[in-house]
Amino acid sequence: MDADQPNSQQLNPAALTPADAARLLTAASGLFVAADMVQAAIDAGAPVLADGRLNLVELMAWMEKDLAEKPRLADGQV
Repeated sequence: MDADQPNSQQLNPAALTPADAARLLTAASGLFVAADMVQAAIDAGAPVLADGRLNLVELMAWMEKDLAEKPRLADGQV
């Protein structure tokens, strides 16, 4: 492929659809991430662009903050 020709398969990490974000997170983590899981994060307040797309860095920062704010069980508690 010629480097001057855009690849229609390229993703812009600053503007991903929920489905593209799910595919990218699945590939990067080795864990399955479904588009509805990404949509659930959006519904819970994850930041989105005006067109509904996601910035991957902002999504990951939101997820990290969200996880850090959740109460954790002490060792041995269920």
